Amino acid sequence: MSQENDVSKNLRDNNVVSGYGYKHDLKRSLKSFSLFAIAFSIVSISTGVFLNFGWGLNAFGPAMIWTWPIAAVGQIVMALIIAELASKIPLAGYAYQWGSRLVHSTYGWFTGFLALLYMTITGGAIILTGCAPLLLNSFGVSPSKQLVLSVAIILILSTIVINLISVQLAAKVNNGAVFAEIAGTVVFAVVILFAWGLRGSKSGQSFSFLTDNHGTLTGAGWYKFAIAGLIGIYTMVGFELSADLTEEAVDSQKAVPKGIILGLCTAAILGMFSLIAFTVAIPDLATIQKSGLPLVDIASYWLPNIAVHILTLLVAFSMFALVVVNQAAQARLLYSMARDNMLPFSDSFKKVNERTKTPLHSLVIGGIASLGLMIYGYFQSNTFATLIGSTAIAPYLVYLLIVLSYMNKRKKLASVSGGFNLGKWGFPLMIIGLVWVITALLVLTLPAIFHGADRVVFGGLLIAFLWWILVLRGRIHRKEAGVALFENTLDAVKSNLTNK
Repeated sequence: MSQENDVSKNLRDNNVVSGYGYKHDLKRSLKSFSLFAIAFSIVSISTGVFLNFGWGLNAFGPAMIWTWPIAAVGQIVMALIIAELASKIPLAGYAYQWGSRLVHSTYGWFTGFLALLYMTITGGAIILTGCAPLLLNSFGVSPSKQLVLSVAIILILSTIVINLISVQLAAKVNNGAVFAEIAGTVVFAVVILFAWGLRGSKSGQSFSFLTDNHGTLTGAGWYKFAIAGLIGIYTMVGFELSADLTEEAVDSQKAVPKGIILGLCTAAILGMFSLIAFTVAIPDLATIQKSGLPLVDIASYWLPNIAVHILTLLVAFSMFALVVVNQAAQARLLYSMARDNMLPFSDSFKKVNERTKTPLHSLVIGGIASLGLMIYGYFQSNTFATLIGSTAIAPYLVYLLIVLSYMNKRKKLASVSGGFNLGKWGFPLMIIGLVWVITALLVLTLPAIFHGADRVVFGGLLIAFLWWILVLRGRIHRKEAGVALFENTLDAVKSNLTNK
């Protein structure tokens, strides 16, 4: 009976895709848990907390944890907006499709390119600055920079291979990451908090320690607070990538919005708990602020070495799984843009393998691009700020463009039946989302330390502009590329929704 229901749901979803003018080529196999797992693991509280804990601690001391709820509220607002859009325009290549359908194909090109830039940078950034060094650390190796790069290259190639085999294998790796996230961050946070409660730290601090704002960063208090806020701003992004796999989802108009919202909310709650636990258990603030791996050093104070190695191994696996699903989403965005002839060599990017039902060429080329940007970041003077900073600036620019396009056509969107609707709360949430995203972008771009990341994003946009001005603008004008506006496909979409 369940299988029959899935067939009926798939037919309905495929009819929606047909209403937008596409033949459905991808295999629908992702169910609710997989879509939740994608949103949860791509946010990856273990990745965000491990990479950025020291950053926040140096900026605003232990009190930096109170910036997390602010970022969580802002991003949950964005998740609600994106969830509604995902149920109304359930197409692969979410950012490109939404911008193109709601405003214009040119607008969609730049929105989609920024999302593509974010995904391309993310893979290499996480592997090089997090996964590879943590993996080596879990085996007791103190690696050189060259060894970290070598391992990072092997790992990123492995993520490509997993995706080439099938989206189901990528989903299984990602499903496992949910449990690794919980075990590697939340369970260890509980154990450390319990040990702290029994033994107490050598500094003798209590929960009042969580209001201590003494960091090592100089500057005004508001500036240090804003910089500390990057721990949440950096971490709680990527949940929208569930929407990029919507054409491979069963009952996509309900399952994808649910996955986006539940994935982010779960990550926000568990992340806050973990931050409280790890922070209150800091054995010595000055020592941990100087540490290159502060959470590893905190764990080492309370736990035996074998437990610390297990912790770092679980976190490294979570980061690896994040990159696996990121590469899958990147390939789907390339595929979506290519089937509208928006890319160079579009005929190659849009090919779907008959056996695996995956866009193989997009997976390979996207993975190679991630590898190239990772090597570029390796040779920068501040690899972390350049790569990790870029992975935040680009998605917040995408959020900005999505909100603006959403404000333009939401009344017409509401006429399409779907699994999630904000109702009267839609417009107020858009205003809140707009203010939040602009605030986050100011924090991400103005400080001097992020100017290297600014250059990466600006350089990417320059490439996008040159392709548009030299080739793509003409293609769109001659109707050789791009899509029809949302209102021009509205009747066909509504009709196909009723034709089971």
